[in-house]
Amino acid sequence: QKLRMKIITNTRIRKPVSCVRPDFKKKVLSKKDHIDDNLVAHGGSEHRSDDKEKPKPRTLFPETWIWDLVSVGDNGQASLQVTVPDTITEWNANAFCVADTGFGFSPLTTLTVFQPFFVDLSLPYSVIQGETFKLKATVFNYLKDCIQIRTTLTEAPELKVDACPSCQFTSCLCTNEAKTFVWNVTATRLGKVGLRDVIAVTPLQGGRDAVVKPLLVKPGGVLQEKTQNAFLCPSDNTISEEFSLTLPAEVLEGSGRVTFSVIGDIMGPALQNLDQLLAMPFGCGEQNMVQFAPNIFILQYLNKTKQLNSEIKDKALKFLRTGYQRQLLYKHDDGSYSAFGKGDDQGNTWLTAFVARSFGQASSHIYVDKDHVHSALLWLQRHQLPSGCFRSVGKLFNNDLKGGVDDTISLTAYIAAALVELHLEKNDTMLDNALRCLKNVTLDETNLYVKALMAYVFTLSKDMEMREQIMDMLEKEIGRLLLFRRFWKLELLTSHSGDEESSSMIETVAYIVLAHVSKPDLSLNEASVSKLVHWLSGQRNGFGGFASTQDTVVSLQALSQYAALIPQEIRDVKVTIKSKEASPLEFHVHRNNKLVLHQASFLEVPGVCTVQATGSGCVYIQVFHITVEQGKVWKCPLVSPRNAVMSSTSLFSYVGDRGTSNMALVEVEMLSGFIPVQSSVKELEKIPLMKKTEIKPGKVTIYLEELGETSLKLNISVEQDIEVQNLKAATVHIYDYYKPGE
Repeated sequence: QKLRMKIITNTRIRKPVSCVRPDFKKKVLSKKDHIDDNLVAHGGSEHRSDDKEKPKPRTLFPETWIWDLVSVGDNGQASLQVTVPDTITEWNANAFCVADTGFGFSPLTTLTVFQPFFVDLSLPYSVIQGETFKLKATVFNYLKDCIQIRTTLTEAPELKVDACPSCQFTSCLCTNEAKTFVWNVTATRLGKVGLRDVIAVTPLQGGRDAVVKPLLVKPGGVLQEKTQNAFLCPSDNTISEEFSLTLPAEVLEGSGRVTFSVIGDIMGPALQNLDQLLAMPFGCGEQNMVQFAPNIFILQYLNKTKQLNSEIKDKALKFLRTGYQRQLLYKHDDGSYSAFGKGDDQGNTWLTAFVARSFGQASSHIYVDKDHVHSALLWLQRHQLPSGCFRSVGKLFNNDLKGGVDDTISLTAYIAAALVELHLEKNDTMLDNALRCLKNVTLDETNLYVKALMAYVFTLSKDMEMREQIMDMLEKEIGRLLLFRRFWKLELLTSHSGDEESSSMIETVAYIVLAHVSKPDLSLNEASVSKLVHWLSGQRNGFGGFASTQDTVVSLQALSQYAALIPQEIRDVKVTIKSKEASPLEFHVHRNNKLVLHQASFLEVPGVCTVQATGSGCVYIQVFHITVEQGKVWKCPLVSPRNAVMSSTSLFSYVGDRGTSNMALVEVEMLSGFIPVQSSVKELEKIPLMKKTEIKPGKVTIYLEELGETSLKLNISVEQDIEVQNLKAATVHIYDYYKPGE
């Protein structure tokens, strides 16, 4: 150009591509609404910026963004301030509105979240320790010009990135093009790992995009969880408790974990895990209630003890509203409820009473349509026999609650308790008839569970004569069956995980506690009840719940009423945990932090540790012990990457002491890098006894009505989504929902 020379030729010459755009920052950042903090100057002598000006990595990638209830005023409009997730995608949204005069539904609207230069990661949801997978980062360029890019992966101690001298991580990328870069990554440590700062930069222009995505690194084998609990109440002295933490013979090296939790309130563990009281799925109508009902007892307890703060209240009310809406999915047109809603032929008597009682109690905290309670009670009344007893209708998935005379009587007692707790009008015919049924029972023919439930019912109905008669029988029966030592011996008041005691036994003790603490005159044999409470609190799992759903609900109700009636004052307690293999751990609990969960872990699993509590007050101590044992491995044919779809077939049957199991759950873990073929999972629902299937990241959960001695065949197709090398075995876990130990 300086020589003013022009070239004239008939030869085709490709115009050279320049990857240099000195005005990149000026031109691109004018689109501030689109890229905001995700694209800023980085590198290059002209536009070098300080670290504090670098954009934050994109970390938020939810599947569903907004799902909320909003009150709309008279003008029919509402404005929400929300943060847009980091996903580069198009969001579809609509809204519906209900009012006294009708129903409204908005048209679909869209929001496109976009930036002209970004990187996207492809990785499996989870891998097993020792597996190697291909981490793919694809860089997209929607700018008007070509750019030079460089990609880097920030290594983490939990991951090992294979060296690749021949790999290219710098390239020229033109408009509307994409380029994929690959790293071979091996997972070396357990836990949730953040693939930190997979960065694509344009060194000359200063553009930059960084992405962080989580990766779950799991141990191989079968996960084993054990919980040990202690409720220690020093009174200006020191008391101690010893815990045995031995490793099983087949444990995988490095898989052991021990976590100690200390809190100054007997309801503390439940407060910390209101959304996950059980390490189980919540896919049916009864299981949903375990996330609903405990919030009622928590709110009542904290209100009575004047400990309720806005954070806990908002959390509990949110779970109540969500659980209420979800439970309506399991309602039948006749007002009844069942475990799988209209997927069942008819409603269930027991669950309908449970829902009616819980909805009635929740109505003092959240809005509950009275028609839902009223229609449930009308349905129950239609199934009350002339004797006043209730007829069992629908499938009862817990076999411990049925059989012989106990089936009708336990059901009637349960419904009667629900009716009393609903505070129905005096001389209510349905309640009076139910109590008449229970009074005519031959008590000698009933089991311990039914007696405990009846004792609670007659306590609530203020029939002290029947109450005392049953309570006397309970004490004698406990002694006769040698359960006195099991429940009351101090050495056994700290127990292992809840699944070592049956769900019905835990529920039985909870009803006995409720019968004690519900006396109208509030006269209480505190020494006797406190021993039962200590035993009951010792059956907790690592999440604050118990073995299963109903025992969790009843036990938390019993513990909350006991704690509200007999508040455990705490001034200052020092908890020391000692072991020969590790340095001591210390916790200090006092009035101001009694609801705060204190946690610490040992890096190595000690064989034995001693817990000492010094001071004045009560503290709840929990030891959560996790190990992974080498399960039985079946050799399966290797999958060729060219044919990345395969079929998994399993046969299941019940081999326990009973004729059939309770409701059974099958949890099928996916091989790393594989995903289930949804059509094959949907096909399972045509099998008899199959009630429901759920697909979640890395797992398929199957709900079975029951399992018998005849084998049940399940076939699931899976396909390879991401290539994983050194593939480890995946597990299939099947268990009785109400007896998880089976």
